[in-house]
Amino acid sequence: MKKVGLYFGTFNPIHIGHLAIANHMVEFSDLDEVWFVITPLSPFKKKQSLLDNHHRYQMVFEAVQDYPKLKPSKIEFNLPQPNYTVDTLVHLNEKYGEEYRFSLIMGEDNLKSFHKWKNYEVILEHHDIYVYPRIYEGQTGDVFDRHPKIHRVEAPIMEISSTFIRKNHKLGKNVRPLLPEPVWKYMDEMHFYR
Repeated sequence: MKKVGLYFGTFNPIHIGHLAIANHMVEFSDLDEVWFVITPLSPFKKKQSLLDNHHRYQMVFEAVQDYPKLKPSKIEFNLPQPNYTVDTLVHLNEKYGEEYRFSLIMGEDNLKSFHKWKNYEVILEHHDIYVYPRIYEGQTGDVFDRHPKIHRVEAPIMEISSTFIRKNHKLGKNVRPLLPEPVWKYMDEMHFYR
C-alpha cells in the first residue's frame, strides 16, 4: 500500500518553495508520493487575485511533470463547498482506500492552529501528519509535541510566498527564478497577475 502525503494549498501560483518541500518530504520521509491538493475557489469568497481552478491545476501539472513521485490533484474541485479537510480525507479513503494510505503535510505554523480544525481528533486518529519547519511566532503547544502520529521532517525553510510573487510580478519585477520554468512560461503567456 502506497503512503501518500497530501499537500493542500491554493498554489496561486505554485513556486519552487512548494516543489522543494514536497520533493524533500517524498525523498526524506517514508512517503511514497506527494499529491498537491489544489484548494478550489470558494463560491463564498470571490478573491480577485485567485486564478480559476483549472489554471492553478494546470500550473501544478506543469510543475511536477519531471517528478514522478509528485502529482497534481483536483479532488476538492467536485466536493461541496465550503469544504473541510476531514471531508476530503473521507472522500479519498472511500475512493482510493484500498491502494493508498493518506497523510497530511503541513507547516509548523498550521500545526499551531490544528486543534481548531473541524474534527481534528478524527483526522489524527486515522492519519499521520508530516510537519515541515516554518519561521513563525509562538509555539505549537505541548499537545502535539510528542504525539505518535505527528512526524517532524527537517526540511529546508522556504520563505517564498505566492503573495510576494504576485505582488512583485505586477510591479514588473523579475520573479522568474522563484518559479519552475514551465510555470513561469504558462503564467507569462497567459498574462497572469499583471
